[in-house]
Amino acid sequence: MLYTLILIGLIAFIVFATSGLKLHPFLVLLFAALIGGLAYGVPAMDVVEAIGKGFGGILGSIGLVIVFGTIIGVILEKSGAALTMAETIIRLLGQRFPTLTMSLIGYLVSIPVFCDSGYVILNSLKNAAAARMNVSVTAMSVALATGLYATHTFVPPTPGPIAAAGNLGIGSNLGLVILLGAIVALITAMAGMLWANRFLGRDDADAGLLTEDAEALNAEDAFAAFREKHGALPGAFAAFAPILLPIVLICLGSVAAFPSAPLGEGGVASVLEFLGNPLVALALGLVAAFPLLPTVKRRDALEERVSAGIAAAAPILMITGAGGAFGQVLKATPLADFIGETLSTLGIGIFMPFVVAAALKTAQGSSTVALVATSALVAPLLGDIGLDSEIGRALCVLAIGAGAMTVSHANDSFFWVVSQFSRMPVALAYRAQTLATLIQGVVGILVVWLMSVVLM
Repeated sequence: MLYTLILIGLIAFIVFATSGLKLHPFLVLLFAALIGGLAYGVPAMDVVEAIGKGFGGILGSIGLVIVFGTIIGVILEKSGAALTMAETIIRLLGQRFPTLTMSLIGYLVSIPVFCDSGYVILNSLKNAAAARMNVSVTAMSVALATGLYATHTFVPPTPGPIAAAGNLGIGSNLGLVILLGAIVALITAMAGMLWANRFLGRDDADAGLLTEDAEALNAEDAFAAFREKHGALPGAFAAFAPILLPIVLICLGSVAAFPSAPLGEGGVASVLEFLGNPLVALALGLVAAFPLLPTVKRRDALEERVSAGIAAAAPILMITGAGGAFGQVLKATPLADFIGETLSTLGIGIFMPFVVAAALKTAQGSSTVALVATSALVAPLLGDIGLDSEIGRALCVLAIGAGAMTVSHANDSFFWVVSQFSRMPVALAYRAQTLATLIQGVVGILVVWLMSVVLM
């Protein structure tokens, strides 16, 4: 009971300090990590070590991806490429359902791409589309984030679902997990989109969510004004290349790394795995953005864009790193074992792995960690909870996936990526993004339960 009360107190402290006292999330998360570690009885030096490990670990995994993605975003915005992309997608999908457009884009992109990286890649496109269609940036941000989040937790080849399938003994039948996961992910993405629609009427300009360029786009003569100021907009191929190239490379790398080795185990597969690494793919995406630089004083323009990208990425990196530190400290406490052992004895069938994963996700922040840890814990209990069959194991993976998205809040790096890139105030991010992931998780487990009733 004490462990749970400490966790609730830490979360309340983070919410109050960032929303009520308006303290910077970077400092709040570091203080929460220190206080939480000591409150759980972790030796002081171990707490300090965990803070450093968590901070460096999360930045080591997505830090450069964020920097490269931010620089690409600056180039896309300054060149007008983001406007070209928005106009192209709107022409293909129409303007009637803007949040549906963003949700479906996120759903497709996050199958091979981590949701953090996908959001960074698509952020400029989302802002330009919101401005072009004159709709709320908040609504578009939540629609994109929840679309990305859905396939991230349900559909292989994302590492979390693959690891969970392996732990639960269904790694040789990933096709079943992909098929069922794609259905659950689509429904949860639509649930996130419907929640996002609640924010369509929000005045983002007053909230400071639109950039100066995006605010100007609300005028009817936006494109004419841009051409007069900056020249002609780039073509669709040049505009999409910096985004599509890394996505395609990451997709091919994921296929090459698939357990069944569909592309063999020779040199071609090794090259594709290398090029499909998100860091390498984003670096090549940055190279693909170079043709968008002005032909006059191109070197000066590149230096300006890189400097602007680094400056924009710095606060995001610090906050993301602090969130990783907080999560790492919680992992070093007895909290995870206590939650898993307590909830595993409740005897609630398909809902048991969901509850365990949701508790772990909420406690330590990482969806992948929640997927891996819960699947390892539940594996010996499959017979006791009635899931010891091929379809039962696949549904168990999806139940854990639903829990692993419930909920994204202050200790989750994705929460800070979404809020900071979208320029959401923290209080608004809790209402918009955190509640969206709660709705997605609940809808997800209900869909999995219905599947279990029909298929088992």
